[in-house]
Amino acid sequence: MTRRNAPRPLLRAALSAAILLAALAGCRAPSGRAAGGFVAASDPRFVFEGRVDDADRAAPVLIWQASRVRIDFEGQTLALRFAEASDQCFLNADIDGRTSLVELRRGRPAQGVAFSGLGAGRHSLVLFKRSEASAGTVAFLGIDVSPGAGAWAPRSPGYRLAMEFIGDSITAGACDEDGASDQWDDRRSHNNALSYGALASGALGADYRDIAVSGMGVAAGWASVRAGEVWDALYPRAGSTKENPADWTPDVILVNLGENDDSFTRAHQQPFPAGYTQGYVDLVVAIRRAHPGARIVMLRGGMFGGAKSERLRKAWDSAVAQVEAADPLASHFVFAHWTSNHPRVEDHRAMAGELAAWLRGQPFMRRFL
Repeated sequence: MTRRNAPRPLLRAALSAAILLAALAGCRAPSGRAAGGFVAASDPRFVFEGRVDDADRAAPVLIWQASRVRIDFEGQTLALRFAEASDQCFLNADIDGRTSLVELRRGRPAQGVAFSGLGAGRHSLVLFKRSEASAGTVAFLGIDVSPGAGAWAPRSPGYRLAMEFIGDSITAGACDEDGASDQWDDRRSHNNALSYGALASGALGADYRDIAVSGMGVAAGWASVRAGEVWDALYPRAGSTKENPADWTPDVILVNLGENDDSFTRAHQQPFPAGYTQGYVDLVVAIRRAHPGARIVMLRGGMFGGAKSERLRKAWDSAVAQVEAADPLASHFVFAHWTSNHPRVEDHRAMAGELAAWLRGQPFMRRFL
């Protein structure tokens, strides 16, 4: 059992096996009372979803947006423990369906990590990393519950399928809760939980991962990394340790890249990058090599470049034609909705509605719905 996997049917069996082995080894039982009120992150009752760095099981690092931590507990109080954030990290803490904001900033006290008056009985906690990986990471250390209170492995979410989105700021949900202007200083208004990928995945009952970096392109962009360097990386940087494809198996992988290749070169009065089409094809081929059975959907749109840039459209169309000619499990979709600023929540809802409706109509989705 790997802590990076979601509790899909086969993985729940692996989780049960791991818990049994832990019990036979004399480790803490997977359910029961929390000694001293503290449940460490290494406790097998926690379920981690997303691409998490668990090299140190006592302090697994939450990296990518949409990474999640789940556990059930009882008692009137709860406190979350984290190490210091590398920069800015914002999480949604959902307790029994009520969501509040957790703020973790380097050099500042954590905010929103203590809860009281939760009531009697069993509670469900879900932590969702809403800010993107390139803005900051943080190690999760565990929870404090009421002395003697119980803790349990959470109930299964009952996912129908697994979906992974690979993209840039549009896919990351950057600026989606900003006002009239985009801003990048305070990432608390960048909420991946309300991005089109999260909303579409939720509508389809899917386990969801988001591997997106603001400013990232295929051949050029505002970020220092390119998509081919980080789509399978543990951290959003070149040279990072790679994720083991066997750790998690997506059913549908959706790729939305090209906005930054267009906007960066346009802003610098440069021609559209000549390497985009081949780089895009190479990226999809690499994804296919890692996940031979997954459906790959190539997306375009959400902002001006994807909707209106003729040079991006031509390069993307060429890449799509090459991929689809060689890969029977690949297809494409173009968003009709787009914005001049980064999409706000209402824009993401429109995009998610378009995408979910299209996916529901695809023959390959029938077995999941």
